[in-house]
Amino acid sequence: MCGLAGKLGFHPGAFPTQSLLVDMCDRIAHRGPDDDGYWIQGPVALGHRRLSIIDLASGHQPLANEDNTIWVVLNGEIYNFVELRTQLEGKGHRFRTSSDTEVIVHLYEECGDAFVEQLRGMFAIALWDSRRRRLVLVRDRLGKKPLYYTVIPHHGIVFASEIKAILADPVVPRALNHEALDAYMSLLYVPSPLSMFKGIQKLPAGHLLTWCDEKVEVKEYWDLVFERRAVVSEETVLEELESMFQEAVRIRLRSDVPLGAFLSGGIDSSMVVRHMARQSPRPVITCSVGFNEQIYNELPYARETAESLRCEHHEQTITPRIEEIVGKLAHMFDEPFADSSAVPAYYVSEMARRYVTVALSGDGGDEVFAGYSRHYLHHLDGLLRRRLGVLGCGMVSRVAAALPLFKGQQVLTRLGGSAAQACAKTHTEILFKRDLKRLVYSSDFALRCRDFDVEANFTRYYHRSTATDPLDKALYVDMKTYLVDDILVKVDRMSMAHALEVRAPLLDHKFIEFSATLPSSLKLNGRTTKYLLRRGLAGHVPDSVLTREKHGFTMPLAEWLRGPLRPMLEDTLLSPRATQRGLFHTRAIQDLCEAHVRQRQDYSHQLWQLLMLELWHQTYLDS
Repeated sequence: MCGLAGKLGFHPGAFPTQSLLVDMCDRIAHRGPDDDGYWIQGPVALGHRRLSIIDLASGHQPLANEDNTIWVVLNGEIYNFVELRTQLEGKGHRFRTSSDTEVIVHLYEECGDAFVEQLRGMFAIALWDSRRRRLVLVRDRLGKKPLYYTVIPHHGIVFASEIKAILADPVVPRALNHEALDAYMSLLYVPSPLSMFKGIQKLPAGHLLTWCDEKVEVKEYWDLVFERRAVVSEETVLEELESMFQEAVRIRLRSDVPLGAFLSGGIDSSMVVRHMARQSPRPVITCSVGFNEQIYNELPYARETAESLRCEHHEQTITPRIEEIVGKLAHMFDEPFADSSAVPAYYVSEMARRYVTVALSGDGGDEVFAGYSRHYLHHLDGLLRRRLGVLGCGMVSRVAAALPLFKGQQVLTRLGGSAAQACAKTHTEILFKRDLKRLVYSSDFALRCRDFDVEANFTRYYHRSTATDPLDKALYVDMKTYLVDDILVKVDRMSMAHALEVRAPLLDHKFIEFSATLPSSLKLNGRTTKYLLRRGLAGHVPDSVLTREKHGFTMPLAEWLRGPLRPMLEDTLLSPRATQRGLFHTRAIQDLCEAHVRQRQDYSHQLWQLLMLELWHQTYLDS
C-alpha cells in the first residue's frame, strides 16, 4: 500500500524535473511514510511513497526489469504474486527482490497489456516501456485503489494516487467542474470519471490508459458478466462459496507486518474474521469503535462476536474531536465528499494503526450480496412490472402520484418510467432532489446545469449489465457507481490518512464472478438480505449477528449540527466568501439551517454536503 505520482512531458520544455517529482510525492507522504523513490529519464518521471508490507528490505520502488527498459510503480498489493513469480521464473525471468511489484514488469514482458488480467489484488500501476516509448496506467477491477490523471494539450500527462499531488505541477489549472458539482449535490460524491477539478479525471475501475505515438487511449479490460449456472443444490453452492471465500482470505493474509481486522459485529466483517480465525495460528486482532449514543453504538455486538471467535479484541468509544476532523476532511479527500460515515472510518483506522499495519474489512458484502434496503425495492419493482405490464404500471404510477404521501409511494410512482430510471432514482433522488435543487441553486448555476443528466451513468450501467434479473442489474449498478466512488474512496482515504492498509476479501474479483453465477434468491430471499452469507455463518457466530437489523457505519450527525458544529456550520455556509461564489441562494441556505436547528426537519445530510463543499472551495480554490 503506497502512493504514486508521475509525469510524461510531450516536448523538452515540458519534461519533468526532480524537484517537481519530489514535491508531488511529498504531498502524498501519508500514504507511504516508510520510503520514497524517484526515477526520471527524459520525458518521464515516476515517483513513489512506500508503506512497507511485503519484502521490507528490498521492495524499493520505482522498480525495473533485468535490462532497465521497463519501469513500474505500484500502489496496492498483488495477492497472487507468489504463484505468478513461480510461473515467471519457470520461463527464465530473474528477480532481484521478493516483492509483489516485481512480477508486474516481467508479466508485462510476457503478455503486454494483458498482464493485468493475471493480477489478483488491489492496485493502481504506472509503467513506462522505454523501448516502445509507451506509458501505461492501470486501475484494479473494482477500483479499490485510486488513480487520477490530467492530459494537458501540447504539454503532457500528470498522474497520481491523489489529486493534491497533481496540483503540485503549476501548469495544472484549478477550475471548478460544474457538472461534477451538480452530480455531487445528488450523490454525496463525485462520480467517475469526473473530478471536481475541470480537466482532472479518475481512471475508471477496470480500465487501462496508454500513451503511445502521441495518442492517449483509455479502454476497459474487465467487466462483470452474469451467467446463470446449471441448477445445483443450495448446499453445494454454499460449500463452493465457503471454499472460494477461504481462498480469498488466505491470500490476503500474506504480510510481513502485523495484520488484523475491522469488526462491527455485522454479517460482512464477522464472516471475514471467522475465516481469518480458521487460518491464523494466533488470535485475530480485531478493532471496533462506537459512540456514547446507544443508537449508533455497535460495540456490544462486535465484542460478543470477537469473544466467540477468540479474538484479541480492542474497542474504543469515540468522543470525537469533531470540529478538528471536519477541517481535515476537505484536505484528505481532495474533492467534496459528504458520506458522513467517513468520520467513524477515520477513527477506526486511527485506532487500528496502533496495533496493526494491515486490516481486513467487510467492504463489498452489501453490493455483492444485496444488503441494502433499496435492493428489496428493486426486487419488488421487478415483480410489479412483470405482473402489471406497461399499461398497468403507467396507471398505478399516476394513481400513486395523485394520492397523499404514504409508505411505498415512491416505488409505485416510479413504475411510470423505465426499470433503469427507477433504479437510477434510488441513487439520485435521496437528498438534494430536483425540487430542493431548484430552491437552493442560483439562477446562474441552474442555467449551467440544465443539460447535465446525473441519472445517465446509472441508466447506462443498468442497460449494459448482462443480468436478466432486476436485482442483479441493480447490484451491477451499485458496484460500478456507489461502491467505487463512495465506499472505496472513503476506506482508502481514511485508512491511508493513518498509513493503514485495508484489504477486502469480499471484493476478490474471482469471488464476485462466482456471485454473478448465483440466482438472486440466494442473495435476497424474501426479505432476508445476504441470504447465503447468513447461511454460511450460522452456527459459527452469535445469533445476534444473524438476526439484528442492519446498522450502517453512522454517527449522530443531526445532533452535532444542532450542537457543537452549529457555529462552524453557520459561519462557513453564510460567510461572505461562501455567498459571493454565486452558486446558491443565500436565503435558501439560511432556511435549511434554521429548519434543521429548530428541528422542523432533518436536513443534516444536506447541510453536511454544503459544509464539505464550502470547505473544499476554501482549501483548494481559494488558496
